[in-house]
Amino acid sequence: MRRLLLLSNSTQHGHGYLDHAIDEIRGHLAGVSRLLFVPFALHDRAGYSAKARERFAPLGIEVDELLAAPSGARQVETAAAVFVGGGNTFRLLKTLREAGLAAPLRERVLGGMPYLGASAGINIAAPTIRTTNDMPIVEPPGFEALGLVPFQINPHYLDPPPDSTHMGETREQRILEFLEENDRPVVGLREGGWLAIAGAAGRIGGLSGARIFRPGAPPEERSPGAPLDDLLAG
Repeated sequence: MRRLLLLSNSTQHGHGYLDHAIDEIRGHLAGVSRLLFVPFALHDRAGYSAKARERFAPLGIEVDELLAAPSGARQVETAAAVFVGGGNTFRLLKTLREAGLAAPLRERVLGGMPYLGASAGINIAAPTIRTTNDMPIVEPPGFEALGLVPFQINPHYLDPPPDSTHMGETREQRILEFLEENDRPVVGLREGGWLAIAGAAGRIGGLSGARIFRPGAPPEERSPGAPLDDLLAG
């Protein structure tokens, strides 16, 4: 049974790293003493891993850095839980694919290994990364991601300020463009929000809700606490 905790962001304004979701994270990782951290979305992997190590130490959880090397597959195979950090989604997916780690990671998570992701780490939980906000600084071998959920995710979803004079596309317009070419729902997850999924059941949690986009239907608002079961049914 899949167990996913998908955070829109890892740092909330006015809070430290992961602080806004730490109680939910603690429950999600209950019984886990070692966590495999995937730092591939940032250039400084060692520094990123050190940051994760420092944050999880007070929880009594040791953090191992996943290596983009032949030994990485063994790390995934033996991990008790995994945390995929944020950064650039294209770099993250490219590294996972080229290291041969995407398929083993997907298999372990669908087999029940707890998955914690933030930002780029939740983009790759979707079927593709086509709804990321990131710049394609590198070119992965395709946009197909892990497919841990049957819908797309847009983390850091922003509502346009009512008094804005910006004339460019809003986030909603970009997602509606995606739906013109793709027949798959999109969850626009606002800052401070998360998706908690266990098997075929899920809910929105955190400080803010989400905006649900479906092909051929008007966008729908869902508040924290609202279920996601209908979207998980595929």
